[in-house]
Amino acid sequence: MGAKRRHNYKNSKIWSLGIEIVDDVYKLIDSFPKEERFGLVSQISRCSVSIPSNIAEGSSRTDKYFSHFLDISLGSSFELETQLIIAQKRNYITKEQLNKLEDKIAEFQKMTMGFQNKL
Repeated sequence: MGAKRRHNYKNSKIWSLGIEIVDDVYKLIDSFPKEERFGLVSQISRCSVSIPSNIAEGSSRTDKYFSHFLDISLGSSFELETQLIIAQKRNYITKEQLNKLEDKIAEFQKMTMGFQNKL
């Protein structure tokens, strides 16, 4: 059996973009109503943190398992997008804030799928 190839997640563009998304999300949720603390805020923060975290965790695995962790990260990005749409519909964020984050999430998804195809 060959040596296990490890990926340096800290040098990964998709991980860096995931960290940017988390930072942007945390800036947004600071202004959410306090009654959403254990609801939407909790969901949004957990799934946003899941995006770069799964990339980091998967980077220590074989390419096959790394791809699985990238799938989880992608799933979290789609979940985050849905929750941000809900937040916008509840008037917790503006349409402009939503669009800016949706663009970043779409870029993350495209880059991640492209990277996954190269594994």
